[in-house]
Amino acid sequence: MIPEDLRYTAEHEWVGAVGGADALRVGITDFAQDSLGDIVFVDLPEVGTSVEAGQPFGEVESTKSVSELYAPVTGTVVARNDQLNEEPELVNTDPYGAGWLIELAPAAADDIDELLDAVAYAALTEQS
Repeated sequence: MIPEDLRYTAEHEWVGAVGGADALRVGITDFAQDSLGDIVFVDLPEVGTSVEAGQPFGEVESTKSVSELYAPVTGTVVARNDQLNEEPELVNTDPYGAGWLIELAPAAADDIDELLDAVAYAALTEQS
């Protein structure tokens, strides 16, 4: 399951526009959540935090391991999914919907163009 309207990172995060082009929603892919197993805790940055593309911004803890989350683009956190505090399993059950992680105001509007499209991400995950 790789939605064609999103962009992806090699670290298995997805990015999609929300509210027009003003913000980008970020989550982990179905491939990533499946590899991690049952997610039991999510650590996300506070609203207002600056993140840099390719750098860690949080963690997900599963029954198998703890994995860092990487910012797909440089920007500022404008929203975080606080529902994950009570229901971290949403990342497993709905990774492209209710299991989203953060929303970013990107520093540069075209940064998303540097990310993988669905076809390139599918090729990447077939090799993993």
